[in-house]
Amino acid sequence: MFKIVVTSAKLWRGIITAISELIDEANFVVSPEGLSLRAMDPSHVAMVELLLPPPTFDEFQCSEKIVIGVNLDEFNRLLKRASARERLELELSEPGRLTIRFLGKALRTFKMPLIDIATEELPSPSLEFNVKARVLADAMRDAIKDASIISDYVRFIANPEELILAASGDRGEVEVKLNEEMGSLIELEVKEPSRSTYSLSYLSDMMKAVATAEVAVVHFSSDMPLRLDFELPGEGRITYYLAPRMEA
Repeated sequence: MFKIVVTSAKLWRGIITAISELIDEANFVVSPEGLSLRAMDPSHVAMVELLLPPPTFDEFQCSEKIVIGVNLDEFNRLLKRASARERLELELSEPGRLTIRFLGKALRTFKMPLIDIATEELPSPSLEFNVKARVLADAMRDAIKDASIISDYVRFIANPEELILAASGDRGEVEVKLNEEMGSLIELEVKEPSRSTYSLSYLSDMMKAVATAEVAVVHFSSDMPLRLDFELPGEGRITYYLAPRMEA
């Protein structure tokens, strides 16, 4: 019914790790157009979208739309058994079971039971943002880690020259400036100066996607949700949406 092949298991393992930080189980939709996922976290504070068109894979076979429900913790546990250089194959060759093969020094085959997940179909958020910043993913990850030392929340502040992440609390204050001169900021578009505050616990989970991408694209407006894109090979991407923390 469908089969995908990835020469290196590292990328796929990183994708599932990044998604499983926010959601426990989800439906993957596989069709001739590629593989996708869209799900909310249990508290409905964050959403994750995954889009992997056929060029993302070394081999992609699918003739019709298929919905595959998986427990992400169990899926992630199996994928961690693969070394980075092993070839990964995923195949739905029998009803109710996903076949996972690792090809390296040996051929190892796992079969994972699928689950029925009754969820409503979520539309992709339609939002317009005043700020778009392309940032080196590891620089964004380090800024989030710095803010997490100080507070539970971080303020995103943008002006035409730079993107600033700032946090303050009983433990002190921290400010991280990202700009093109320092090399951490690749591109910045600011329609109007903006600032908004977001939860660091969610952002820290989202930063697990840094293992899959070199560039993060940040979109936000004042007191509006944050959109965070991680660009993957083959025009794939992981996208997160995070509700803002409203401050007086």
